[in-house]
Amino acid sequence: MKKSVLTSGLLLAVVIVYLLTWPVPIDPVSWPAPSDRGLVDPFEANSQLQSAVSINLNEYEGPEDAAFGIDGHIYVTTHGGHVIQVQGRKIREYAFPGGRPLGIEASGDGSFIVANAYVGLQHIDSDGTVSTLLSEVNGQPLIYANNLAIGADGTIYFSESSHKFGAQSSRGTYEASLLDIMEHGGHGRVFAFDPSTGNVDVILDGLNYANGVAISADGSFLLVSETGHYRVLKYWLAGERKGESEVLLDNLPGFPDNLKSGRNGRFWLGLAAPRNALLDALSDRPFIRKIVQRLPAIVRPKAVPSSHVIAFDGDGEILMNLYDPDARFPTLTGVLETDQALYLTTLFGNDLPRLDKRDL
Repeated sequence: MKKSVLTSGLLLAVVIVYLLTWPVPIDPVSWPAPSDRGLVDPFEANSQLQSAVSINLNEYEGPEDAAFGIDGHIYVTTHGGHVIQVQGRKIREYAFPGGRPLGIEASGDGSFIVANAYVGLQHIDSDGTVSTLLSEVNGQPLIYANNLAIGADGTIYFSESSHKFGAQSSRGTYEASLLDIMEHGGHGRVFAFDPSTGNVDVILDGLNYANGVAISADGSFLLVSETGHYRVLKYWLAGERKGESEVLLDNLPGFPDNLKSGRNGRFWLGLAAPRNALLDALSDRPFIRKIVQRLPAIVRPKAVPSSHVIAFDGDGEILMNLYDPDARFPTLTGVLETDQALYLTTLFGNDLPRLDKRDL
């Protein structure tokens, strides 16, 4: 009896020492998370996404982002390192950038620019030839390029979600995002890159998981989603406020992901997952967050399946709020809008949902 008590005591002591001292990759920072209001107006739950139909991508998974080519076809980045062309329900491989291509935007000459989380910025010619545009800044490698927008003058604005938690070194983009959001250390940045000169400037720094990037039609401002802070920022590119930034959308009911310019001045944003109550409750308790990080991954905060996207204008007015209570297409990252439809991009799975505008 005494031996079993002693053994139990020793095991308990080992567990306590482990939870208190075992090294973890994060060094959590205290911050005051805003109170989660949930799905209230203008973000209330509805069934607007239930009319979406799936385009099966066959063996290609994780259609993170999509762009509309000048040939009228849809081009999609995928988890396996491919960029595929979607023509109706016909799927074919277009290019193989390798790594993990995330954001994609079309250039006026028929080529594409890709933000590759493992590589940096890549260029894809109209024939599918891939070349690297930018892999480092000031001698430091880009370790988590995420999303981008292209200005009328050719400037590429792109996000690096974290310069501490690399996508490849963390064994994936999702895994790196969990680390960066749990730490909340302000490691995200947004750059302005001029391919003609090679000049790169940091225009936003200290962001908590810098994510989606979109530019206004007149090029006067840039929008950036700050996933770890549940908000969208507006950065002025021209005018009297050039170089200034402000919060456009705050205290969102989920984790904002990709941003995409749509029709008629709309911007589309994917809310990849709802807020996590435990993560919010521990926002000002960094020591406890460190203990949580030592627990098995299955019990740590993670993305909960959800299907939710919104559209808003440059003043932050919510124009559309689309939701599916059944979350048939979970972890929606964003929306590509064409004249006839909305294409919903996702982090996981091998489906590209399409929603006919006539069903809205």
